[in-house]
Amino acid sequence: MSVPIDQLRDIMRQLRDPETGCAWDIKQDFSSIAAFTLEEAYEVVDAIERGDLDDLKDELGDLLLQVVFHAQMASERNLFDFDDVTQAICDKMVRRHPHVFGDVVFKTEAELKASWESIKAEERRNKRQSKAKALDRDTPAVTSALDGVAPNLPALKLADKIQKRAARTGFDWPDIHPVWEKLDEEIAEVHEAMADNEPAAVSDEIGDLLFTVVNLARHAGVDSEAALRQASIKFEQRFRRVEHYAAQADQSLSGMTPEELDALWRRAKQQ
Repeated sequence: MSVPIDQLRDIMRQLRDPETGCAWDIKQDFSSIAAFTLEEAYEVVDAIERGDLDDLKDELGDLLLQVVFHAQMASERNLFDFDDVTQAICDKMVRRHPHVFGDVVFKTEAELKASWESIKAEERRNKRQSKAKALDRDTPAVTSALDGVAPNLPALKLADKIQKRAARTGFDWPDIHPVWEKLDEEIAEVHEAMADNEPAAVSDEIGDLLFTVVNLARHAGVDSEAALRQASIKFEQRFRRVEHYAAQADQSLSGMTPEELDALWRRAKQQ
């Protein structure tokens, strides 16, 4: 009797079979299912935040299916297969935990963190060298503290990660006070760009403003991605209450005055 993971891999092979498989699954490639992979990861996070463990089990299964899907497509092109994926992560975990799987001893958490970052830096160097070799370059590309940061991360998470990487080199504000000054400066520049009616400049300056807000959150010890998500959820809950109150009064939001809308909003906040 096969174990469940083998059964799942066999199901995916059948779905991708050119003659007897599912037409939708057959036509997919890495790019076409990338958005689904990201969506499934977010749904795992959503189940965790809601504390729904039954749903978490299902969502983890959906996410695992995405891993198997990618591995099957790679196998068909003789790139790698699911076993290669699992072996690679096993090797990585053993390599990054010499204090667990070796005889290394760390006396402090700081030593442990320094070792972790050193090992990851070495992995990035090795990856650069492999890419350079594949491209027939004599020397690898210039090393950067930002190497390995995925550009397709959610924008707030990307900003936070870039800032943290830069901060490790000492490129950072000494404390939160200069960040407040920078925030005021960026707000003023947004006002100026809007007054000049320059759409490209407005977009650029608002981007700088958001980047600075992430910096402020980081110095305050706040996860900006989580904070904005929570604010969005809070707004959604309150807005739904506003809609409910308007429906109770047999009114539509579009037909209400700003004062009436504000009154409903304040009532929703009180809940």
